[in-house]
Amino acid sequence: MALSPDEFYEHAVAAADSERRLPLARMTGWDISPFEPDGLRVPPLRPPVLPEPPRDGEDPSDCVSCRGRDKGIWFDDRWRLTQIAGAGVPLVLMLHPRDHYDLVDLPDDLAAELGVLSTHIARHVQALPHISRAHVYRFGDGGAHLHIWFFARPEGQAQLFGSWLVVWDDLLPVYPADLAEADAVTVVDALTASYGGRRTP
Repeated sequence: MALSPDEFYEHAVAAADSERRLPLARMTGWDISPFEPDGLRVPPLRPPVLPEPPRDGEDPSDCVSCRGRDKGIWFDDRWRLTQIAGAGVPLVLMLHPRDHYDLVDLPDDLAAELGVLSTHIARHVQALPHISRAHVYRFGDGGAHLHIWFFARPEGQAQLFGSWLVVWDDLLPVYPADLAEADAVTVVDALTASYGGRRTP
């Protein structure tokens, strides 16, 4: 059985200093870290907040993703793909079910579609010129409506390997929008050919 919220907090604070600051993560010493460890500080660990605050869209009638069910760059009857503007990496896409589901609520047929569809999207992102990898993420703490992220990692940028990519994306200057949009069109055309779907809802 997992530790209770209070037990988890006490366990973590036992490794912290007198200000409840944990040591820097081992990841900050990796050569792909976007930060130099000198001068970095971990904020004090805060006690648990219970009950947790509701995520955006817990009530489907207030869900931003549900209101956007007909917005995006690619659609089929049950899924939509959007492009995230203002990214620092070459392309960031997001896949959403058109109806209100979180990951654990997906019926088995939609869960199976998610696996196949995610593979097709990642395959087409990775096929873009000068893209070495398609990173795929699901977090779920901010929004109750499932959304899967696809980040295109630029070729040759070894510092952008791995789990720091989303942080580097936030640090980098905004990638040229016209190039990102052209790449998004390439992915959508390839997805339509390999999986189906269309550009309009």
